[in-house]
Amino acid sequence: MLKSENDKRLELPDIMESLEKYYMVTRTDGEGLITYANRNFLETSNWTPKRILGKSFWQMFPNDEEGQEQSHAIWSRLSSGKSWFGTTKKTTRHGDPYFVKLVAVPFMDDSETLSSATFLELDVTDDVELREKLQEIAFIDFETGLMSRHRLETLVNEYIESKRHFSFVYITIDHYYTLKDHKTYDSERILIKEFTNRLKRYFQDSPIARVGVGQFALLTPFGDWYIQGFLAFLKEQPIYIEHTALPLSISGGIVRYPEDQQTYTQLITAALAATKEMTDSGGGRIASLSAESHKGLNRRALIDRKLLTALDRRNLQVVYQPQYDVASKSINLYEALVRWEDEELGYVMPDELIPIAEENGQIHAIGAYVIEEAAKLAAEWDKEKRDICVSINSSVREFSKPDMKNTILDILRDTNCPANRIRLEITEKFAFQAEVEQSIIRQMQSLQDAGVQFILDDFGTGYASFRYMQNLPISRVKIDQDFIQSLTTHPKTKQLVEGMIMFCKSMGLTVSAEGVETQEQFDMLIEMGVDAIQGYYIGTPVTQDQITFE
Repeated sequence: MLKSENDKRLELPDIMESLEKYYMVTRTDGEGLITYANRNFLETSNWTPKRILGKSFWQMFPNDEEGQEQSHAIWSRLSSGKSWFGTTKKTTRHGDPYFVKLVAVPFMDDSETLSSATFLELDVTDDVELREKLQEIAFIDFETGLMSRHRLETLVNEYIESKRHFSFVYITIDHYYTLKDHKTYDSERILIKEFTNRLKRYFQDSPIARVGVGQFALLTPFGDWYIQGFLAFLKEQPIYIEHTALPLSISGGIVRYPEDQQTYTQLITAALAATKEMTDSGGGRIASLSAESHKGLNRRALIDRKLLTALDRRNLQVVYQPQYDVASKSINLYEALVRWEDEELGYVMPDELIPIAEENGQIHAIGAYVIEEAAKLAAEWDKEKRDICVSINSSVREFSKPDMKNTILDILRDTNCPANRIRLEITEKFAFQAEVEQSIIRQMQSLQDAGVQFILDDFGTGYASFRYMQNLPISRVKIDQDFIQSLTTHPKTKQLVEGMIMFCKSMGLTVSAEGVETQEQFDMLIEMGVDAIQGYYIGTPVTQDQITFE
């Protein structure tokens, strides 16, 4: 029976009421900022209306490569005016994962630009977790019939125990989420099925596992030349979806046992590192990790293992690098840098130590230790009436804790250190996350109100540095040393640095330059109008006991 337009309009509120009752419902504007969330969503995600409104769509997904690639694929499809449907992983306010069946619907304006989007979700976490548990018990990936990750680990350990030589191969489908999103929803199932069939046909009798949505691992006695032949095999046996050959590209890493690594964890870590090298260089290759890279991974694993003991024994050391103030022609700031000297590892420098500490969660303990040591020294200088500040490098992982500002203020209070004697240096990665996480900006503003100043480090290396200067409470910038190193040899670098200094000063910001190593660089920067200079020409990092005042 046909219905009039009036009848249809009367039915619409009933439909929306049903959706609100049974689904989690959220809406965003055309920029991806959340404008509405219903009660079902709030209860599942643990957000509150006050905290969720204005958050970005991307923050609802895991902050890892797979989660962000998935969210960008969804948003890309919506931006082109197409709906998206599928099962995806999301995270609660506290970072806990949950799974949903998601329908995303775009709404376009008259110019065919995305104006808003509506998301309907059903919580299927119990189903997904049950399936994963069954797969763990059965050691089988239900969709492909391949081994699960759990069975792979068991089999590798069996091979190792029997002293069996083999190559561990990790393979990933390049740009998987973007690739599958170009086709219909059913194309994902066809893609995985057909790709699995080709793996089985080429690597006959080799154990193969599915270790991720578009990631696979296999064990084989064959050498690199045979494994790399799989690339040519795929070209000869293309995958067709909707009568069209899929432009499929894969990347992979090869690790040998026992020549390269000796445990399952080491093997898969090294294979992932080799695969990342391939994807970072454009993808479409399978190769072994270099001997130098294996050496680096082994050192990284050793640092990871020994770091906790180092913290317990307070084997970390804080050193201080001076910064020259042009106006007063004196040292008015020292940058606190953490170092670790170990009998087996030698010196572990900050660039090596901090990323590992961020991954294993020790960054909070290290950060608190450095702040405490720096605050003690700054308080001592303040007591001696010395006009010298201390700057400290801050990690975004530290500020991801909502009470980080309280930790800093408590340390300053306990050490009797005035807040205006402390400056926190942030990287562009920190600034980017701060723009996404409003809670980080609020913590920065609270610290700034207390007297702490923020410095944007490595200025000029990121595409959005100017935007951060506008949106974040930053009072100082530090020009990256890469520009300083070529300052006297490349005329365009000189023009660029001079322009950055003029621009920053026009915004009322203090400008310093790091990595200054020669008199020529020093003189040129002063002529350009820089406010402060840091680098080996001024002084190398020294311990507190080695700092002297003339």
